[in-house]
Formats: sequence, structure tokens, C-alpha cells
Amino acid sequence: MTIRVHPLSADIELARAIARHTRPLPERISGALTWGADEHILTAVAIGWWLWCRAKPLPQRHASDHVLLTTLASVLLPHLLKTHFDQVRPDRRTVRGHLHGIPLSGRALDAFPSGHAVHVGALASAAAVLPPAKRNLAWSLGAVLVSTRILLLAHWASDVLAGLAIGSVLERVIRRLTGFGRQGST
Repeated sequence: MTIRVHPLSADIELARAIARHTRPLPERISGALTWGADEHILTAVAIGWWLWCRAKPLPQRHASDHVLLTTLASVLLPHLLKTHFDQVRPDRRTVRGHLHGIPLSGRALDAFPSGHAVHVGALASAAAVLPPAKRNLAWSLGAVLVSTRILLLAHWASDVLAGLAIGSVLERVIRRLTGFGRQGST
């Protein structure tokens, strides 16, 4: 069974404003930045960090275990959800935007949820155990990365917010199941 998801009126207005006002340079910059939340890159980085941490102290190994598990789960979940939800991407509803540099993103009906936002939401949630300066840096970088999905009209703003929430809940479920972050387990 497939559920059809429709954008909110605020989503449509924001997408129209972006299509009217964007230019090729900001779109190219957003296109480059968005790779920072790509599933392939995040998986490679998580595996690399996990391998590097094998010779590190136990708390660092546990953290790398959690990040790798969270990354893999956040990569798989959007693919599963997109088999059950259909929503047209905003870039498929604009001609003006393409004239101003907006590219086509992914499959036309895969707007909900934003996979990039699921990844960022999960990893930002995992960053909650970091000291404040590192946590705030991770959250700020995550905000920049997910905003690119809206600026590229790859997703409606509500898809990105839903993705962030789904990712955060996913990480908290994994944390609960594994005990990561409990006193003495990190």
C-alpha cells in the first residue's frame, strides 16, 4: 500500500520563493554541500572511523560502534519508507527554478522523507552526548547540510523536518536498545 503525501501550503510558497530568487552559483554551492549528508559518504566515513577506533580506548570504540550502527540504520530506513510513501519533489513542479539553476534530484516521487535529513537527524541526535562545543558544531553543520535539500528543491521543508524527527527518533531507539550513552557505557 502506498500513501500519497501532499506538500503543505507553506512548503509550496517557500519553494516558489526559492525558484523565483535563486541563481546558478548558490545552487552549485548547495549542490556541493549536500554531498556532506549523502548516504554513501556518511557510510564510508562511519566505517573508516569505526576501523580507526578499533585500537582506541573502550569509550571511543563504543562511540564508533554506535555511530556506525546509527549510520547504517539511517541509510536503510529512508529507502524502506519511500517504498510506502509517494510525494512529488518540488523540483518537478517548477520551470522557472530550472532556468535559475535548480537541478533535478533523485526519483520524482521520492520527496518524503528526506533521506539526507534522516541521516543528519540521527547523527545530530547521537552528538547529544558530546561536550557542548562539539555538539553545537555538529548541530550547526547538520542544519547547513539539510538546508541544502530545501534550497535545491529536492525536498519540501516539511520533508526535511520530518526526516530530522525520524532520524532523531531512530537514534534514540538504537541508543535505548544498545545502552549507548548510559553512565559508564560510553
